[in-house]
Amino acid sequence: MRMAAVVTTSRAFLYSHHYHSLPFFLPSFFTASRVPPRFHTRNPILLSAVKCMHSSSGRQNVVDILEERGLLESLTSEQLRHACSDHSIPPLKVYCGFDPTAESLHLGNLLGLIVLSWFQRCGHQTVALIGGATARVGDPSGKSLERPELDLETLSRNTSGITNTIGKILGSSGVSILNNYDWWKEVRLLDFLKDVGRFARVGSMMAKESVKKRLESEQGMSYTEFTYQLLQGYDFLYLFRSEGTNVQIGGSDQWGNITAGTELIRKILRADDAAYGLTFRLLLKSDGTKFGKSEDGAIWLSPSMLSPYKFYQYFFSVSDADVVRFLKILTFLDMNDIKQIESDMKRPGYLPNTAQRRLAEEVTRFVHGQDGLDEALKATEALRPGADTKLDWNTMQAISEDVPSCSFPYHQVLDLSVVDLSVSSGLLDSKSAARRLLKQGGLYLNNSRVDTENKRIESQDIVDGKLLLLSAGKKNKVLVRISSSS
Repeated sequence: MRMAAVVTTSRAFLYSHHYHSLPFFLPSFFTASRVPPRFHTRNPILLSAVKCMHSSSGRQNVVDILEERGLLESLTSEQLRHACSDHSIPPLKVYCGFDPTAESLHLGNLLGLIVLSWFQRCGHQTVALIGGATARVGDPSGKSLERPELDLETLSRNTSGITNTIGKILGSSGVSILNNYDWWKEVRLLDFLKDVGRFARVGSMMAKESVKKRLESEQGMSYTEFTYQLLQGYDFLYLFRSEGTNVQIGGSDQWGNITAGTELIRKILRADDAAYGLTFRLLLKSDGTKFGKSEDGAIWLSPSMLSPYKFYQYFFSVSDADVVRFLKILTFLDMNDIKQIESDMKRPGYLPNTAQRRLAEEVTRFVHGQDGLDEALKATEALRPGADTKLDWNTMQAISEDVPSCSFPYHQVLDLSVVDLSVSSGLLDSKSAARRLLKQGGLYLNNSRVDTENKRIESQDIVDGKLLLLSAGKKNKVLVRISSSS
């Protein structure tokens, strides 16, 4: 079995090196000069054998890791697992696609980045493919309606935003970021239909789950959407041939698109067991609902669309029923550490939300870096009612977009009772509700508990003469902006 894996993987590199002579359409710039340097060798099998004898690699099996952590859904071939086990085989080159349908990636895309990062950590090469071309068509997978068409300016802006996000999360030197528009802009329709389309069987395309669901719906499916799987399949073929990329990963809803690619590689290049597909499970809560949406919409990965503070808070609010599973899926913590956290949760004296805090810290650090996590922790502590942290202008300004706000002239706020301001600001519905909350110890001004109904706003309460923070309990807050008196 081990020898079979060596031969199969070595065959994949041979296919990538030698099949430029086959008679199928390639863009004019698609020449042997674009083949990665490691393929320029007289005998790739001999090179592989040399690596086998001299390898001291301690690569972990990434497929086994993904399976243990509950990320793995399906493999197109068990040969992929064997290839990951054999340290004598050169590292795999793995890609995941991201269509620029928005200016930022969202939580649903995070799993793709995490799986790519696992491949990186296990010594493999990674590629993030921006769908600058395929986004103009729209992936029908998991969609009940055709995606709205995006204009070129929006596509360009979205592509730039997503490229920056991926580079920051995975490290610009650790991942190769490509755009499929770079090769699709050279493709001529008649050549593509003659040299690629003739290998695609309509029956197989219609049997894909994403296609069947749309065909059975009232809206149906356009021809444009129907061709999407062939376009994504050709991406895999192109990357396999030009970049030596031999693995494509995606969510479970991408299975049909991924196998379209492995089939094109098998038929056009006559390469069996040379390219692989791997899918990971979609991110769901324990109740089966989709994880990644909030009351305000998508959980974006870009700090310009969702602050690190709010991102952190989203994970901090995960239920006990989900937190251990999410620690396995969304973090890189050692499994023994996660088991210890799970055990601690069942013990007397466990401090509530300790596991959630660890989850929020790990995921926020991965997405926003240590600086983003520090910003989130500072804001979280500063906004905690009763916290000793003194509120300042910078901290309050950093969370201003995440907290409801209102504005009043300075002279209207000065000497106004906190009870009256809590109603005028919209924090509470009535003075009676404000008084009741105050008596229960739940009304705060700048994180300090208000103990008396007689408390009025003084000049020293107004942070930098511009802001006040009112809180009703731990979660409901309102930021009061103070404008100069006219």
